[in-house]
Amino acid sequence: MKRKGSSTTTGIPPEILAGLNGGTLETATLAEGLAVDFALLIRTVAPEVGEPGFRNLAQASGLGVTRRMALVADLLLDTFGDGVFERLGTHASDTVRGWVCYAVGRKPGLAVETRLDLIRRFADDPHFGVREWAWLAVRPAIAENLDAAIRILSGWATSESERVRRFASEATRPRGVWCSHIEALKRQPELGLPILGPLRSDPARYVQDSVGNWLNDAAKTAPEWVRSLCLEWESDSPATRRICSRGLRSLSE
Repeated sequence: MKRKGSSTTTGIPPEILAGLNGGTLETATLAEGLAVDFALLIRTVAPEVGEPGFRNLAQASGLGVTRRMALVADLLLDTFGDGVFERLGTHASDTVRGWVCYAVGRKPGLAVETRLDLIRRFADDPHFGVREWAWLAVRPAIAENLDAAIRILSGWATSESERVRRFASEATRPRGVWCSHIEALKRQPELGLPILGPLRSDPARYVQDSVGNWLNDAAKTAPEWVRSLCLEWESDSPATRRICSRGLRSLSE
């Protein structure tokens, strides 16, 4: 039976928090994810990092969660190198798998093709949190190598997995969430059509929401383009209508 989880960080039962910090439980809510003590968790799952690394992480407890994710990823890469991907990539803790996502994003010298190949299994992870860490972790590489990334992700947009299809859209949103904007897509949202086109009538609401949000992002800087695209897409498909309704919501307010 799926655990309901706590909606607040202060409401997490002690035994649940101990399991989260010990790497034996997955988080069930965003609040639980934010409550995980990274310094305690890394001592259990990667003792090889050593005391200096543990102290650095403990001292960084006041930083935002994405900065702490990056800090842990760097510690793991310094300790294990490429071995971290297999060593911790299937760990029982969703937080630990999220750290590995960030290691994929922060490993120096990787081509965007290699990063996307490494991140794909995390894009298809059963846990909602890991899927979010996956696109957040590689978004900088996507922004820096946009043409190549869109070419690759246009193939993901036809995947049998709705999680992978959603990643293709979410990772390339012009504005995104908890991350920097992709300026090229704000100026020229049509660059994203190789991804958006295959998803225009996607049957999964999970994907529809992302595509609608993609268009809503684009509407902030290219409203007429979004209006024109939705007119072009006009059809009897309930999925397309729902996507366009979400995409145009800011323009109708």
